[in-house]
Amino acid sequence: MIDDLIPIVKDCEAQKDITIYPICDLHYGSRQFMGKKWDAFVSRICSENNSYIVVAGDLMNNALKSSVSNVYEETCRPAEQKRWLAEQLEPIKDKILCGCGGNHERRSTKDADDDPLYDVFCKLDIEERYRENAAFLILRIGGGDSSKPSRTRPTYTFCVTHGSGGGMYIGSSGNKLERYGSIIDGLDCLVTGHAHKPLTFPVGKLRVDPQNKRVSQTQFTVVQATSWLEYGGYPIQKMLTPTAHCLAEIRLSAVGKQIRVLQ
Repeated sequence: MIDDLIPIVKDCEAQKDITIYPICDLHYGSRQFMGKKWDAFVSRICSENNSYIVVAGDLMNNALKSSVSNVYEETCRPAEQKRWLAEQLEPIKDKILCGCGGNHERRSTKDADDDPLYDVFCKLDIEERYRENAAFLILRIGGGDSSKPSRTRPTYTFCVTHGSGGGMYIGSSGNKLERYGSIIDGLDCLVTGHAHKPLTFPVGKLRVDPQNKRVSQTQFTVVQATSWLEYGGYPIQKMLTPTAHCLAEIRLSAVGKQIRVLQ
């Protein structure tokens, strides 16, 4: 498996704006999985041009005897969850820019040194786009047309990671994401999941340029992606509140560098 700190570089040659959908927390295998909404999304993205996906883990529920999840409540075995994911992602594998695992996949990594989501990427022959903990993505729009001036070929940098920890209130998630994103110099967008609470906000920071003797204000965008689970089971047991299902659309401009997030 390729080291987390080796970035993934992608050139999108079309001189058009692109849309990126952050996908995570499907938890396929759970009784609460939103199967109909997932089917509708796959049909939608198959029909769209200039649309891509970044994967941020927990695509399978992967209940094991050693995990918190109850193995007797799963709708199918972990091996069948892995097979289903490979079948689902096959038609859209060319749209997957990068991916990383989540804590549910890491259950198998910890118990048996096997990352089931990495296995899925290998099955799809895109294992070079997978990282175990975090994927750093350098995305160039219009990179195939060298006749265009550089200002019309912006470059965007992403960090895609599943996330960790939790909190009852959305502010606790936001605080942690702002702090983590601030340590990554040159970051344009931090994409995470795990908390099951859709959230997006910009974060300002200062950048010191010693070569040009200049201090400038810059910013990055935080996107905490939605889950694909109905309310029930574990959240009720733990007295957790329901979370909204709201798919984020990260819009990247091909003319001038600009990020907009729609939810």
